Amino acid sequence: MTTATPADTEALRARLSRLDTAALSDAMDSLRTPPCVLPGIRPRTPGTVACGPAFTVRYRPVDDTTTFHNAANYLDDVPAGSVVVVDNGGTLECTNWGSLLTAVALHRGISGTVVHGSVRDVKESSAAGYPLFSTGVTMVSAKNRAVLDRTGAEVDVAGTTVAPGDWIVADDNGALRIPVGLIEEVVRRAEAVERTESRIREAALGGSRLDEARARFGYARPWEDGGAND
Repeated sequence: MTTATPADTEALRARLSRLDTAALSDAMDSLRTPPCVLPGIRPRTPGTVACGPAFTVRYRPVDDTTTFHNAANYLDDVPAGSVVVVDNGGTLECTNWGSLLTAVALHRGISGTVVHGSVRDVKESSAAGYPLFSTGVTMVSAKNRAVLDRTGAEVDVAGTTVAPGDWIVADDNGALRIPVGLIEEVVRRAEAVERTESRIREAALGGSRLDEARARFGYARPWEDGGAND
């Protein structure tokens, strides 16, 4: 696989930013890929979008309660434009992200954060417009409850594997991952899906029957861009 240049990555990000997760999911379905949805992930700052290569972070429970365990320090190693994907087993008992991390992430140009677990300080993140997504919300700190296991390893988000460098897109619909080797084809198909649905919508609002518009423009296989020459 050819390594993408920064210009390639930014061009890809620009195309992805014009798509939503619904169109991307349809494109993934058309390729019959393994599951792409990150189950249970919900937006904590509605109206925002996270889009970028995954920087993966894995936590594990504290097994030594005689020593103080502070918050994990990894954010300085996250490249700008990345989406931080944190796996703390989906726990609702303690948080792995708060307002301090949001402030630093914004300063460093990080695209957003997806937490398989809980976050806190959602009011501050929302006010800052930082794209934050998680399984749950709690005020309880992870100090003395969870510690950093490792970064840069595959993580499991409720049955969906995310590898470092997979593309993550999250919006008000939820979050999904796109394997880096499929990203160009998925984007191409998702763009076709959106063109197809736009044609159907325009025809239906212009007086056509919906069933006829769907048949005319290829609703059953929208990634094929049916009716492109009509």
